[in-house]
Amino acid sequence: MSKSIRTHASAPRSAALASTALAFFLLGSAARAEPEKIPNLMSSQWGWQSNTSDWQDPGPQYAHGPVKPDPDHPYVSNAEGGRLGIPPTKRIGNWRDPILKPWTSAKMRASNEEVLKGGDMAIPFAAQARCFPGGVPGQLLFPFEPMYIIQSPKIVYMIWQRDHMVRRIWMTDKHSEAVTPTWFGESIGHYENGNTLVVDTIGLQTKSAFIDNFHTAFSDKLHVVERFTLEPGEKNLTAIVTVNDPEAYNGPITLKQRWFKQEGMMLETVCAENNQDYFSQGLFPVPKAEKPDF
Repeated sequence: MSKSIRTHASAPRSAALASTALAFFLLGSAARAEPEKIPNLMSSQWGWQSNTSDWQDPGPQYAHGPVKPDPDHPYVSNAEGGRLGIPPTKRIGNWRDPILKPWTSAKMRASNEEVLKGGDMAIPFAAQARCFPGGVPGQLLFPFEPMYIIQSPKIVYMIWQRDHMVRRIWMTDKHSEAVTPTWFGESIGHYENGNTLVVDTIGLQTKSAFIDNFHTAFSDKLHVVERFTLEPGEKNLTAIVTVNDPEAYNGPITLKQRWFKQEGMMLETVCAENNQDYFSQGLFPVPKAEKPDF
């Protein structure tokens, strides 16, 4: 009798488990039948262009936005100066910003003093002006020429028309166990929400590289997370960038850049061709080898 009761009592439980298993199977089948939507960021007929070479404020929801100009030396761009009828100024960073560690602050202050001491003809180093890669995230500030994106299942390529610099984003969820520092570091990525490419980057070299044009330096511990979101209407692309570096900053810094869709195929643009210091501005020199490679 007892055995019979146990047998009948287990029947509803077995049926419930079977129903649950079937539900999960059907859910899994539906998920496989409908793969995650991937935003279309690529074309050979158009690229993404920004005419802004400084980070924008990402909004009040973030604890700290981009480093700003020194209050004693407000920055006026060429475009703004032309619009207002006033001369443009140089980029002098706010070395007193409390987000900066002492050594990072000191490095920015030294750069400021060097530029100010040099007079009207001294220009602070900017990677895009002297044929250096901008690094991560600095490369996103290259203005006036588009970048083109190629999406494949394993790698996403970002190619800048300026000197055809290429950045590779590996579509995987783990970084290498050992990463050799390079200009663009090691970037891994995935898609979210059907409209966003999320990129995680480590392994960035620190020579002649900054996160902005105000000479905000970083250490080899820099960790960058970028969220590239295709806006409704698919005419604009926005990046929200968070940089963390426990050796250089006292907290995360969040940055924003925005591009518009620029029609046209990629042109050949070679940075180093005729890129000399014609006006004796004391520009950071174009890198030159001691002897030809061929």
